[in-house]
Amino acid sequence: MLTRHAGRGLFFAAALLTLIISDADARTLTGRIVSIADGDTVTLLDGSLQQHKIRLAGIDAPERRQAFGNRSRQHLAGLVFDKHVIAYCPKTDRYRRAICTIEVGGIDANLAQVKAGMAWHYKAYERDQRPADRRRYAQAEARARENRVGLWADRAPVAPWEFRKTKR
Repeated sequence: MLTRHAGRGLFFAAALLTLIISDADARTLTGRIVSIADGDTVTLLDGSLQQHKIRLAGIDAPERRQAFGNRSRQHLAGLVFDKHVIAYCPKTDRYRRAICTIEVGGIDANLAQVKAGMAWHYKAYERDQRPADRRRYAQAEARARENRVGLWADRAPVAPWEFRKTKR
C-alpha cells in the first residue's frame, strides 16, 4: 500500500514524464529565413538546404491585401529576413506548415510583431501557448492598442480572421 506522500510523488513523476515526452515531440529548427510570405508566415532554409514553411505561433497578422498587410510583412522581414534563427515548433497545421515561435538574437519575433502593432495575439489558439507566453502576448497587444501603435492607429482595424471570412 502506498503512503499518501508516495502517491503524490508518483503523480508528479507521471506529470513530469508527460511533459518530457510532449517536449520531445516538439521540433527545433535552425537556419536562415529566406522568404517572408506575410506578417506571420516565413520560409526557413536549414543546414541541409531543406526548406520549412513556418506559421508564427500565437499571432495572426493582416493579410497582404488588407490594411497594414504590407507593413506587417516588412516589419517581420526587418526582424528575421536573411538572419539565422531558432524556431521552436510544437506542432504543424492542416496545411503542413510548422507552427513555431521564432527567436532571432534572443528576441521572440512573434511577440515583436504584436508589440509593434503588426499582428494580433491570436486568442483562438492561445491554449496552445504556455501560460507565461499567453500573458506576455495579451499584454503586448493591450499596450499596442492603448498606444495606438501600428495597425491600432486605424480607427476600426479588421482582424485577419474577419477579413478572411468576407473574402470567402
